Amino acid sequence: MTTQTTCYRHPDRSAGVSCQRCDRPICPSCMVQASVGFQCPECAGAHKTKVVTGKAAFGGGAADPILTKVLIGINAAVYLLMVGLSGSAGRASGPVFEWGATFGPLIAEGEWYRLVSGAFLHSGFIHLGMNMYLLWLLGSVLEPTLGRARFGLLYAASLLGGALGIMLLSPDVAAVGASGAVFGLMGAMVVLQYRAGQNPFRSGIGTLVVLNLVITFAIPGIAIGAHVGGLAVGALAAFAISLSPAVDSRGARTPVPTIAHITGLTVLCAVLAIMSVVAVNQHYV
Repeated sequence: MTTQTTCYRHPDRSAGVSCQRCDRPICPSCMVQASVGFQCPECAGAHKTKVVTGKAAFGGGAADPILTKVLIGINAAVYLLMVGLSGSAGRASGPVFEWGATFGPLIAEGEWYRLVSGAFLHSGFIHLGMNMYLLWLLGSVLEPTLGRARFGLLYAASLLGGALGIMLLSPDVAAVGASGAVFGLMGAMVVLQYRAGQNPFRSGIGTLVVLNLVITFAIPGIAIGAHVGGLAVGALAAFAISLSPAVDSRGARTPVPTIAHITGLTVLCAVLAIMSVVAVNQHYV
């Protein structure tokens, strides 16, 4: 690490960070945000044609996505419990479904926990398998990139965004599934890749989002509000995170969450939950 404290291009200005590639000190006006940290104008220009996809696009990938595994485990365990108590693996039914499905009339009566519990129930093995497969693909990239706290709050915000969508569009229909949260992760991935200078359609995530949206509107019985609500909230949350990435003293992105990110995401979750309760109460007034 160099001991020079002034910008190598502007000797009269203090250097805030060092270039992630050449380690030369740079001032704020010379800082070019790259996929990982900040670079000087020369290094950024020399590597501007390089295309990076997947985990490398965000500078993460080394950490074990423990929370993603935990979420998958909880969803699988709840599904097995539902099947075991209902005796049916082909459809959502039985006491677990009746207790936890996201259902507007009961939420209006005060069972607010259903805004969350419904996202851990699934209507069948294929429904569970598709959601958990996508959760693993997305979580194994996003969790090491954002850190567990921010990833967990992003997942929660997306889940509650999906619940809000259900309360606005179809509160009278009992809904289950992690699709809203998963759509939120897809929206976050698109935004983070775009903000990192990558083409989401080149990496495949853009095509995946479009395909899933087509399926959402084309097949009857799918909770459109959950998918669209989760997607919108996940994209919005990721955009907010990308505006102020956590950085270390050298300007490199780190998985350590900032207080602003944690506070903002927590407030977002609270606002979404309150909006859902208000929306469903107004619907049944």
